[in-house]
Amino acid sequence: MALSLRSHDHDPSRRSALGFLGAVPLAAGGLLAARETAEAHAGPSSGSGRIPEGLRPGGAFDQHIKELADKDQFSGTVLVAHRGRQVLARAYGWADKEGKVPNKIDTLYALASSSKPFTGLAVVQLVQQGKLTFYDLVSKHLDGLPAAMAEHITVHHLLTHTSGLGDARRAGEQPPPEKIHNSYEEQTADFWANLKTFELEFAPGTKKAYSSMGYTLLGELVAKVSGMSFQDYARRNVFIPAGMQDSAYYDRRRWLADRRIAHPYMYQKDGTRIDAVRNLDKGSVYGDAGQGSNSARGWMGTGGGNGFSTAPDLVRFAVALQGGKLTARPYTELYVNGKISAKPLREDTSGNSLRGETFQAYGPVAATYNNQRIITHGGGAGGISTSWSIYLDMDWTAVILSNYDLQSIEPIIDLERRLITGA
Repeated sequence: MALSLRSHDHDPSRRSALGFLGAVPLAAGGLLAARETAEAHAGPSSGSGRIPEGLRPGGAFDQHIKELADKDQFSGTVLVAHRGRQVLARAYGWADKEGKVPNKIDTLYALASSSKPFTGLAVVQLVQQGKLTFYDLVSKHLDGLPAAMAEHITVHHLLTHTSGLGDARRAGEQPPPEKIHNSYEEQTADFWANLKTFELEFAPGTKKAYSSMGYTLLGELVAKVSGMSFQDYARRNVFIPAGMQDSAYYDRRRWLADRRIAHPYMYQKDGTRIDAVRNLDKGSVYGDAGQGSNSARGWMGTGGGNGFSTAPDLVRFAVALQGGKLTARPYTELYVNGKISAKPLREDTSGNSLRGETFQAYGPVAATYNNQRIITHGGGAGGISTSWSIYLDMDWTAVILSNYDLQSIEPIIDLERRLITGA
């Protein structure tokens, strides 16, 4: 079922918070944009401020999401905003089937890797404060790293996924049974024990390999340098200044108890979906023999991922970032600009060749698409599929948060990109 933004069962404070989206425009001209250049090359929705028909309520985008939801191929929340103001907001499916709690516009979702950019931003803030440099060896601030890591891995390497750490679990490999952690201390101790036995896949700086382990290590770095836990730092220095009042790194107890937090529903071999938080012994069937990923086994999210946020809060993040509320302009540029070339954008799900290229920035992925700049990040785990994108030259933000497995949002992202950029 689709739900309107002004759901009657929200309390007044919730409605006021959501109203913020319509009250605060993005920074004039978009982040670091040369407006005349952007207008000369952009699609039909930029410059004049016109909203493409396909993105309006009842348009092609809205209809596509509803069709997927009607087939039970999508469960979650979608929000598209222009200049910080809502254009389209929809919610479908159940946040908690057992508790009969529907997904709403302000439902909280576990983000999986979509929260990695918050880790990167925390590091950039600490560099701005003079507490770090990007080319510091990580071992300058953290003890206990193996020699091969301590002597060569810099902060820049971790931020750009060029550290050589990669990830312990690779596609096509059979993962060992994953341990269920019942405290953050236990979870952190296991991370360090694993790190100390891990062998680098390549010499730091010579290649790029996506690494959640590297971003978890960055979270440890933020904690050490800031003198507070990574989770507290992100809350105080990223979420609160951005007006993201609902966003935080919640533990598993809160995940179970808070009716506003969506439960991930993992697809099983028999075609059913099961609640990841209530079935820690189970995983998604995608990519393995059934003992797959279930991020609820971790006690709490880390620098590597699984912060919690809402679609309206992620629009607020875009507004705050572009408005200079989180970093000074030179450091915002460092944060959003591509550093390492990545593989070209894939063809979309309709077989159309995508016109663009991707780069790794200091947390987000920095992409070009149809002559437009985008910063974006996606996340996926058992029953979690998330994506947010900020169209820097066009003042658009698109957020897709789902509590179904990864493939559920790919066609939505494809259509979003085409409609916003006029491709």
